Amino acid sequence: MPKNSQHRGYGKVFATPRRPYEKERLDQEMKYLGEYGLRCKREIWRVQLALAKIRKAARRLLTLDEADPIRVFEGDALLRRLARYGLLEEGKLTLDDVLSMTTQMLLSRRLQTVVLKLRKAKTMHHARTLIRQRHIQVGKQLVNVPSFLVRLDSEQYIDFARHSPYNLSTGRPGRVARKRTSGGEE
Repeated sequence: MPKNSQHRGYGKVFATPRRPYEKERLDQEMKYLGEYGLRCKREIWRVQLALAKIRKAARRLLTLDEADPIRVFEGDALLRRLARYGLLEEGKLTLDDVLSMTTQMLLSRRLQTVVLKLRKAKTMHHARTLIRQRHIQVGKQLVNVPSFLVRLDSEQYIDFARHSPYNLSTGRPGRVARKRTSGGEE
């Protein structure tokens, strides 16, 4: 019998669609896969579940009275968190605006999308490859997860890692550059 310390209570990360062959949804998912360079539909479903949880919390808070301390405290915390990630503009900080959020808003804040937007990569797939091969850092933290959600204040600190050949100032030269400098050209 396993110990309680070995048991982990992880929740669901993604939820499969109720209707697996609905044409409009399938077409929309394929569009997202291409536009945001996702690996599989599970990545879309994961973002949709996260969005559903955020919207569910907002709906629950909207049912409470405006003067309710729970609504004031948790509502402000939710809005602050969404503004920090750039999902809501500073002027649109109401719980009603949380309900109008879309999947595309969350997908646009992924590290993979932001790296492409900052022109550190040529294509969305190139951005994913750079991240997975540990060429990208956010601040001083090396990040190799393409689905990492980037905060607004961290966006300016996205750069190539110190050890990366893409970092021209501190990076080690790549394999081909090292071969050329050693004189081993063919």
